[in-house]
Amino acid sequence: MAELRTERLVLRAWTAVEAATVNTDRRLDDWAEGFPDEGDKVIAPLIAAEPQWLGPFGHRLIVERESGLVVGSLGLFWPPTDGAVELGYGVAPSRRGRGYASEAVRALTAHAFTAPEVRAVFAHVEPSNPASVRVLEKAGFTPTGPGAEEGTVRYDAPAAA
Repeated sequence: MAELRTERLVLRAWTAVEAATVNTDRRLDDWAEGFPDEGDKVIAPLIAAEPQWLGPFGHRLIVERESGLVVGSLGLFWPPTDGAVELGYGVAPSRRGRGYASEAVRALTAHAFTAPEVRAVFAHVEPSNPASVRVLEKAGFTPTGPGAEEGTVRYDAPAAA
Protein backbone atom coordinates (compact mmCIF):
# COMPACT_ATOMS: atom_id res chain seq x y z
CA MET A 1 0.00 0.00 0.00
CA ALA A 2 1.44 3.34 -1.01
CA GLU A 3 1.61 6.08 1.60
CA LEU A 4 -0.60 9.11 1.12
CA ARG A 5 0.95 12.43 2.13
CA THR A 6 -0.76 15.66 3.02
CA GLU A 7 0.72 18.93 4.21
CA ARG A 8 0.94 17.73 7.81
CA LEU A 9 0.23 14.00 7.73
CA VAL A 10 1.30 10.63 6.36
CA LEU A 11 -1.41 8.01 5.92
CA ARG A 12 0.29 4.61 5.97
CA ALA A 13 -0.52 0.95 6.39
CA TRP A 14 -0.79 -0.68 9.79
CA THR A 15 2.06 -3.04 10.62
CA ALA A 16 1.36 -6.47 12.07
CA VAL A 17 3.03 -5.38 15.32
CA GLU A 18 0.83 -2.31 15.62
CA ALA A 19 -2.37 -4.26 14.97
CA ALA A 20 -1.35 -6.94 17.47
CA THR A 21 -0.37 -4.39 20.15
CA VAL A 22 -3.55 -2.29 20.07
CA ASN A 23 -5.55 -4.58 22.35
CA THR A 24 -2.78 -5.21 24.88
CA ASP A 25 -1.54 -3.20 27.83
CA ARG A 26 1.59 -2.23 25.88
CA ARG A 27 2.15 1.07 24.10
CA LEU A 28 4.50 1.69 21.24
CA ASP A 29 6.94 4.62 21.44
CA ASP A 30 5.56 6.29 18.32
CA TRP A 31 1.96 6.46 19.53
CA ALA A 32 0.55 9.83 20.56
CA GLU A 33 -1.12 10.10 23.95
CA GLY A 34 -4.62 8.62 23.65
CA PHE A 35 -3.84 6.29 20.75
CA PRO A 36 -5.30 3.74 20.31
CA ASP A 37 -8.85 4.97 20.77
CA GLU A 38 -11.92 2.73 21.08
CA GLY A 39 -12.41 2.61 17.30
CA ASP A 40 -8.83 1.44 16.81
CA LYS A 41 -9.39 -1.35 19.33
CA VAL A 42 -12.34 -2.54 17.23
CA ILE A 43 -10.66 -2.23 13.83
CA ALA A 44 -7.23 -3.75 14.64
CA PRO A 45 -8.43 -7.35 15.02
CA LEU A 46 -10.69 -6.99 12.00
CA ILE A 47 -7.70 -6.04 9.87
CA ALA A 48 -6.21 -9.47 10.54
CA ALA A 49 -9.51 -11.13 9.61
CA GLU A 50 -10.11 -8.95 6.53
CA PRO A 51 -6.71 -8.58 4.80
CA GLN A 52 -8.27 -6.72 1.84
CA TRP A 53 -8.74 -3.82 4.26
CA LEU A 54 -4.97 -3.32 4.02
CA GLY A 55 -5.01 -3.21 0.22
CA PRO A 56 -4.39 -0.03 -1.77
CA PHE A 57 -7.71 1.43 -0.60
CA GLY A 58 -7.77 0.01 2.92
CA HIS A 59 -7.24 1.13 6.48
CA ARG A 60 -4.34 3.39 7.40
CA LEU A 61 -2.73 4.99 10.38
CA ILE A 62 -2.57 8.77 10.57
CA VAL A 63 0.97 9.90 11.35
CA GLU A 64 1.83 13.48 12.29
CA ARG A 65 4.71 14.39 9.97
CA GLU A 66 6.36 16.85 12.36
CA SER A 67 6.62 14.43 15.31
CA GLY A 68 6.38 11.04 13.58
CA LEU A 69 3.69 10.01 16.09
CA VAL A 70 0.65 7.90 15.20
CA VAL A 71 -2.28 10.18 16.01
CA GLY A 72 -5.23 8.17 14.68
CA SER A 73 -6.54 5.91 11.98
CA LEU A 74 -8.96 5.95 9.12
CA GLY A 75 -10.03 3.62 6.41
CA LEU A 76 -12.37 2.51 3.71
CA PHE A 77 -14.52 -0.55 4.24
CA TRP A 78 -13.52 -2.39 1.09
CA PRO A 79 -14.75 -3.62 -1.35
CA PRO A 80 -17.32 -1.09 -2.58
CA THR A 81 -20.98 -2.05 -2.55
CA ASP A 82 -22.81 -0.86 -5.66
CA GLY A 83 -19.96 1.58 -6.32
CA ALA A 84 -20.05 3.08 -2.82
CA VAL A 85 -17.47 2.74 -0.07
CA GLU A 86 -17.85 3.73 3.56
CA LEU A 87 -15.18 5.74 5.35
CA GLY A 88 -14.41 5.68 9.07
CA TYR A 89 -11.89 7.74 11.07
CA GLY A 90 -10.68 8.67 14.50
CA VAL A 91 -7.99 10.89 16.02
CA ALA A 92 -6.44 10.54 19.49
CA PRO A 93 -7.91 13.01 22.00
CA SER A 94 -4.48 14.62 22.46
CA ARG A 95 -4.44 15.62 18.77
CA ARG A 96 -8.07 16.63 18.22
CA GLY A 97 -8.98 20.16 17.24
CA ARG A 98 -6.04 20.54 14.83
CA GLY A 99 -7.91 19.66 11.63
CA TYR A 100 -6.07 16.37 11.21
CA ALA A 101 -9.22 14.29 10.76
CA SER A 102 -10.60 16.51 7.98
CA GLU A 103 -7.20 16.63 6.27
CA ALA A 104 -6.93 12.83 6.37
CA VAL A 105 -10.55 12.33 5.26
CA ARG A 106 -10.04 14.62 2.24
CA ALA A 107 -6.88 12.74 1.21
CA LEU A 108 -8.34 9.25 1.55
CA THR A 109 -11.57 10.29 -0.18
CA ALA A 110 -9.63 11.67 -3.16
CA HIS A 111 -7.63 8.46 -3.25
CA ALA A 112 -10.81 6.34 -3.14
CA PHE A 113 -12.14 8.10 -6.23
CA THR A 114 -9.07 6.95 -8.18
CA ALA A 115 -10.46 3.39 -8.06
CA PRO A 116 -12.57 2.79 -11.17
CA GLU A 117 -15.20 0.90 -9.18
CA VAL A 118 -15.83 3.78 -6.72
CA ARG A 119 -18.58 6.24 -7.57
CA ALA A 120 -19.42 7.37 -4.02
CA VAL A 121 -17.72 7.76 -0.64
CA PHE A 122 -19.86 8.13 2.47
CA ALA A 123 -19.72 8.09 6.26
CA HIS A 124 -22.30 7.61 8.99
CA VAL A 125 -22.23 9.92 11.99
CA GLU A 126 -24.33 10.47 15.09
CA PRO A 127 -25.67 14.04 15.17
CA SER A 128 -24.90 14.01 18.89
CA ASN A 129 -21.20 14.01 17.92
CA PRO A 130 -20.79 17.57 16.58
CA ALA A 131 -17.00 17.25 16.25
CA SER A 132 -17.38 14.33 13.85
CA VAL A 133 -20.08 16.17 11.91
CA ARG A 134 -17.71 19.14 11.58
CA VAL A 135 -14.89 16.87 10.33
CA LEU A 136 -17.08 15.67 7.49
CA GLU A 137 -18.39 19.16 6.68
CA LYS A 138 -14.84 20.56 6.56
CA ALA A 139 -13.93 17.71 4.22
CA GLY A 140 -16.78 18.71 1.87
CA PHE A 141 -19.27 15.98 2.80
CA THR A 142 -22.99 16.83 2.99
CA PRO A 143 -25.85 15.09 4.80
CA THR A 144 -27.96 13.01 2.43
CA GLY A 145 -30.37 11.15 4.70
CA PRO A 146 -30.62 8.68 7.53
CA GLY A 147 -27.66 6.44 8.23
CA ALA A 148 -27.61 2.66 8.26
CA GLU A 149 -27.89 2.53 12.06
CA GLU A 150 -30.68 4.15 14.01
CA GLY A 151 -29.75 7.63 15.15
CA THR A 152 -27.10 8.21 12.48
CA VAL A 153 -27.00 10.45 9.43
CA ARG A 154 -25.33 9.55 6.15
CA TYR A 155 -22.88 12.10 4.77
CA ASP A 156 -21.67 11.83 1.18
CA ALA A 157 -18.51 13.23 -0.36
CA PRO A 158 -18.86 15.44 -3.40
CA ALA A 159 -18.69 13.34 -6.56
CA ALA A 160 -15.28 12.92 -8.13
CA ALA A 161 -14.53 15.40 -10.88
